[in-house]
Amino acid sequence: IRILPADAVRISGVAPSAIHLSTLEGRPVYRLSSAREAVTVFADSGDMLDGVERGRAVAIAATFAGDAPPRTRYDALLEQPDQWTLTGVPRAAFPLHRIAVDDADRTVVYVSDATGEPVMRTTARARRWGYAGAVLHWLYFAPFRRHATLWAQSIIWLSIVGCAMCATGLIWGVWRYSPSSRYRLKREHAHSPYAGMMHWHHYAGLLFGLTTCSWIFSGLLSMDPWDWHPGTAPTRHQREAVAGGRIALDGVTIPRLRAAIDALASKPRDVEIVQFRGEPYLVAEPRNGMISLATPERGAMTELPEAALLESARAAMLPTPVVDTTWLRAYDAYYYDRDGELPLPILRVRYDDPQQTWLYFDPHRGTIARKEERWSRVNRWLYHGLHSLDFPFLYYHRPLWDVVVIALSAGGIVSTVTAAAPALRRLRRHARRMRARRARVRIPL
Repeated sequence: IRILPADAVRISGVAPSAIHLSTLEGRPVYRLSSAREAVTVFADSGDMLDGVERGRAVAIAATFAGDAPPRTRYDALLEQPDQWTLTGVPRAAFPLHRIAVDDADRTVVYVSDATGEPVMRTTARARRWGYAGAVLHWLYFAPFRRHATLWAQSIIWLSIVGCAMCATGLIWGVWRYSPSSRYRLKREHAHSPYAGMMHWHHYAGLLFGLTTCSWIFSGLLSMDPWDWHPGTAPTRHQREAVAGGRIALDGVTIPRLRAAIDALASKPRDVEIVQFRGEPYLVAEPRNGMISLATPERGAMTELPEAALLESARAAMLPTPVVDTTWLRAYDAYYYDRDGELPLPILRVRYDDPQQTWLYFDPHRGTIARKEERWSRVNRWLYHGLHSLDFPFLYYHRPLWDVVVIALSAGGIVSTVTAAAPALRRLRRHARRMRARRARVRIPL
């Protein structure tokens, strides 16, 4: 490393929100990114990466695919997202080189032309499940999804119509149900006036209609219609208050940078430069320690001191007083992850403000991991709770949660099929009648 981080920022001309020190083709590089830009500066020469040609992209993908990869093939240069890069890849990383790997998994690797970094990897199995799951569930077809406003409004209004249809059907089904079996079908008493498929649709709707309606409603809330809740990302003011302003790199020297890297217990391929209370730190992921770039001689630490975190918590919401602070050693109802990948322990701080704000501070990085306000907590239950049934009393008791979700999903499928089949038959009958009516019409000469 011969180039200072501050010099790399000046060379790039980017005001970075994230600074990573990594490697590219065996050479050290700074990867600098903001919401709109992503650039790579070689740390041994100060040269900027000026795009990645095809052969180079294939070599990067081959290295990423494994130590002894099979044959790789250049597929395409993507100026716009394809089906699998619509989310999960920042727009600043485009254009992307799509590289096909000739292996058993039919792997596809996407390499950023801007940074030379592999940004996504998919397999045939993941793509199949993607089509069967998220793509159909969200109508997430790439040509449609690229029109973001049209797609979002379509999902919102289709969900509203679905809620109305489901609610009215449920009300009608309850109204038509007879506990005393006053209906007669085929000379037998019946609770429902319907026969055939509609008979089963009536009962399935009574059993599963409320759950189906709640799933449609919570799916509507997943689109955050009309920005009805504030979200869980911390505000810019809160982030900068904890960081102590923009990253101060002028005091970071080459000896200090090398000493910090050497002091880390592991030798990670990628480290990030972050700032906490005005002091830059080097952070190794995932949670492999952090070390001050101002005083690397103090050595690496796994967590920041509690006193410093509490001071930053007060600064994040000045002049709002703190109600209480709690160290979470296990997930609570709002800070949780089904895969268990969110870091623990975490410091939760609650404030006495009109929005009833809670902030979750990550001691491994010195950042705010999550923000919760009154309406975002309501959204957590109305959206995630109803849609995923991830209520703590149920979700952490597997496989009970799986059995409940599968059973309710099967009920929803029965309700849908038993309504769709008669509806299609009726539409076909109407179509035949219209054709017959047109055939009887005679045009006078």
